[in-house]
Amino acid sequence: MAQRFTYQLSHAGIQALRSLEDYLHDCRLEAPLLELVKMRASQINGCAFCLDMHSKGARAAGESEQRLYTLNAWRETPFFSDRERAALAWTEAVTRVADTHVPDNVYEQAAQYFNDNELLDLSLAIAAINSWNRLAIASRMEAGGYRPDLAR
Repeated sequence: MAQRFTYQLSHAGIQALRSLEDYLHDCRLEAPLLELVKMRASQINGCAFCLDMHSKGARAAGESEQRLYTLNAWRETPFFSDRERAALAWTEAVTRVADTHVPDNVYEQAAQYFNDNELLDLSLAIAAINSWNRLAIASRMEAGGYRPDLAR
């Protein structure tokens, strides 16, 4: 598939999303957790570009191959902590908001492991990756070229 359009890093809207990413990079949520969240949302949305990017970022942050390979089936594995499970359930509910309306039981689970500020940061991370997914899919960005050593 040919790329439809290229978005310029100098575009004010892209700069706003990058500013959000900068904020999230410095927030108190663990970097490996954020990479898992970004990968899970990207799996749901079918964004190959973002899956390529965040799987590489997760590996660079020390994530294991086993956990990356089983992320799509996280409920059936023993590889994720309760905090990670709560974040992944929140990610799925927020990403599929039109279908789920983010159920109370998912919120209650997340609230056990994240304070209000952390839950807001987690929600902002989910909103950001969903935005990036939509931009990458709509523009047909090609997967494969991302290098974590050149990021930021």
